Amino acid sequence: MDASFRAAQRLIVDAVPESVPLGAPGAPLEMTAARPEPPRVLASELLEGTALAATEVRGDPEVGFAAFLDGTQQSRVVHYHAGVPIVLGTVAAAVRQRVDRQLRTWMGAAGEGEEGARVRRDLYLPKALVPAALWSMAASRGFGPVDTLEPDESGGPPPVHPDALCERAVHLVQSSREALEQGLAAAWCATEREPLLVDGNINRDDRLATSPLAIGVVKSHRTLYVDAGALPVLFGLAGGCRTSVFLLTSPRRRTVASWYLRLRGASGRDPLWGLVRVEVALTETMRAQPALAAERADLVSRWLLAERMPLALPDGRWDRLMYGVAGVEAYLRAVV
Repeated sequence: MDASFRAAQRLIVDAVPESVPLGAPGAPLEMTAARPEPPRVLASELLEGTALAATEVRGDPEVGFAAFLDGTQQSRVVHYHAGVPIVLGTVAAAVRQRVDRQLRTWMGAAGEGEEGARVRRDLYLPKALVPAALWSMAASRGFGPVDTLEPDESGGPPPVHPDALCERAVHLVQSSREALEQGLAAAWCATEREPLLVDGNINRDDRLATSPLAIGVVKSHRTLYVDAGALPVLFGLAGGCRTSVFLLTSPRRRTVASWYLRLRGASGRDPLWGLVRVEVALTETMRAQPALAAERADLVSRWLLAERMPLALPDGRWDRLMYGVAGVEAYLRAVV
């Protein structure tokens, strides 16, 4: 058991002396409680051309990214009070900057975490179902807390089933991680002048979705943003080729420009092998002159193709995982 897990258990025993701590932490809830997004195919409005097409990235790969951002999360049940779970959620995020061909932790976050990383450890528990002393002691000792009975996006609280409360906790921990990542990326964009590779979406935060410095790279593809009839074009992308640029829109998110890029040839592989989706800020000039969107897609794609080496082995996601992002993940494992 790590120190934060033991500290959370001591807190619970101090607040509720008759409680009996768990003997050992179980598996992270992310492995058991999180429900994956259902696979979908959604058509998107094209910004480049009139039909989705595959095109070879023009120009040679070139180094363009100055830094890499990623985050991590872990949720574990530390106690059950009258059958309801109390979850310790740990989230962290960091930017690793390329300095003299080495990755160093960007200190723009200094004073907000550990060694330049931003770290939070909170207890996630149903406020109405636990003793008031436990809630107040968690607050006084810096463990949040966060109420797992707060209404969700649908407007209602989850059922008080232990599994439902665990799922709600994982969702809230994910939101906390995303907030850390977005805040750190926004700090970079506000103070630096060189591009930042963000592992994941940028369209959830207006500060990132409107910045020319934030480049989002999405490695998972539960949703494919192409017309179903254009799937053969997407699946047939050769290594070093990209799709046409399209608009990624959502009622609750800023519209950004996006495209798919095949980092490595996928012959004889899964159709999504080596495939990433890229997000960049959409400007009015790009809307008015689609050729500029194509130029931007080629430039950013050249930057990404330059990051294919070294391979991020032995990680099983090496076909889509940038080595710089793998470096951030290794750093976070060491400091959290």
